[in-house]
Amino acid sequence: MSKLTHFDADGASRMVDVTSKPVTERTARASGLVRMSPATLALIRDKRLAKGDVFEPARLAGIMAAKRTGDLIPLCHPLGLDAVEVSFSFVDEATLRVEATAKVHARTGVEMEALTAVTIACLTIYDMTKAVDRGLVIDAVRLEEKQGGRSGHYQREAPEK
Repeated sequence: MSKLTHFDADGASRMVDVTSKPVTERTARASGLVRMSPATLALIRDKRLAKGDVFEPARLAGIMAAKRTGDLIPLCHPLGLDAVEVSFSFVDEATLRVEATAKVHARTGVEMEALTAVTIACLTIYDMTKAVDRGLVIDAVRLEEKQGGRSGHYQREAPEK
């Protein structure tokens, strides 16, 4: 395992110096699951929740969060993102999958932005549905794929179910 880059030789926190790295196109895709009762997922799917459509507020929250990642996570470089997309799919009768893709031309990657977008989108779904289902679980938030940069391409083996 390589050394942790956010600490100097004395163990003090530091922001990684990326000035010597080339600007390249970088993409990251992350996903997460929201598990709930089948009745709750049916309400979401059929847009019958009292708060209305869950997907558009969750999508906007995820995009807005990705744009603020540098403000939320200490030592994370603030990035001028080129694109962020958040999507939703039904895994089964009780599981909703949230996926986010972030893209940038920069000296550092966008993994944290994609993960932040997924996490905040999942939290927004939780917030909008907690009145009908207190048992919701946010699960398996993870990086699925990244491209660009010195470490190259990474792709996870199989999606979480």
